[in-house]
Amino acid sequence: MATQAPEVFNPGVPMKREWGTALSALRRLLSNGDDTEQVFRIMRALNGDVTQKNYRKLLTVPGGGKLAYRRLELADRLSDRSWIDGFAEGTVGGTYRAFLDATGYSAKGLEEVSMNAIGAEAFAVEHPYAWMGRRERDIHDLWHVLTGYKADEHLGEACLVAFSYAQTGGLGWAFIAAGAALKSIRITGKRDFFRAVIEGYRHGKQAGWLHGEDYEALLAEPLEAARQRLNIVPPKAYRVAQASLAEAGLTGI
Repeated sequence: MATQAPEVFNPGVPMKREWGTALSALRRLLSNGDDTEQVFRIMRALNGDVTQKNYRKLLTVPGGGKLAYRRLELADRLSDRSWIDGFAEGTVGGTYRAFLDATGYSAKGLEEVSMNAIGAEAFAVEHPYAWMGRRERDIHDLWHVLTGYKADEHLGEACLVAFSYAQTGGLGWAFIAAGAALKSIRITGKRDFFRAVIEGYRHGKQAGWLHGEDYEALLAEPLEAARQRLNIVPPKAYRVAQASLAEAGLTGI
């Protein structure tokens, strides 16, 4: 009997939510906060049509149509070290360069993790919505720079995840943020981590819509000026939670 060919991934069709897959991935992520592949599995399982909605929104904001028309692949652009090295100290790009050097992270590294998690076809397909999905992946570390949330700590990631939910509406982000916040209460017996995550969500709601930014231009802006323009405010509860975790001798949850 002939075998049926596997169904071709079509980004134009909203994905069905798979709660079992998401819960299994969340359990793995909470047991190992460095297992970034689980983040992409949760996004794939829960985000439904959020990428399509954000792409359509992009077309309505000033300059958004041009960004969509150009379809710049940010993973490639952000991997051009000679370009990154050209940004002055104190700019978004200069701070991103320091971030790369301090963490050892890279745009191509995150791209590889995403493809290992859910398959290259989900990202490599030539479709506007697939491009938007790649864009959201590739700007994640830039959002760390803009918000001040550290990428190499569980608290900073949880806060940025909550910020990202507010910005994008992706249910996967909310699922991760809630899981991390609830685990923190069980581990620490305190609500400092939880409050920092809630603050991240609130700051994401009040900030400008970061998906609509021209990131090539943004990287040339002074960091503090960009934060002011985008209404990204200093995370006070985050700093309190950092100090609380340090006092308890915890580097993660």
